[in-house]
Amino acid sequence: MWSSSSRRSPRRGEPYDLLGLYDGVALTRRDSTLGVELPDRIFIFRGPLLDMCEDEDELVDEIRITVVHEVAHHFGIDDDRLHELGYA
Repeated sequence: MWSSSSRRSPRRGEPYDLLGLYDGVALTRRDSTLGVELPDRIFIFRGPLLDMCEDEDELVDEIRITVVHEVAHHFGIDDDRLHELGYA
C-alpha cells in the first residue's frame, strides 16, 4: 500500500474514482469550421490511481490502461467501445 503522504485529495468537483480525463475535441468531431482552440489535454489523476493500486506493477499497468483510454477519446472512440476492448 502507498503511504498517505504520497496521495493527494481529489480537486473540488472531481469524482474520487476518476483516473483520467480527455479535454479537447476528438478528431472525429473536427472539421473546417473549428476555430482556434486550445490544445487538447489529457489529465492523469495521481490520487485515485494510487488508491486503487496495491503495488508498483499494478500502478504501471493501470496508468498504461488509463493513458490508452484517454488517447482513444482523442481519436473519437467512446466508452462503450473501450469497454468492449478492455480499456474501460
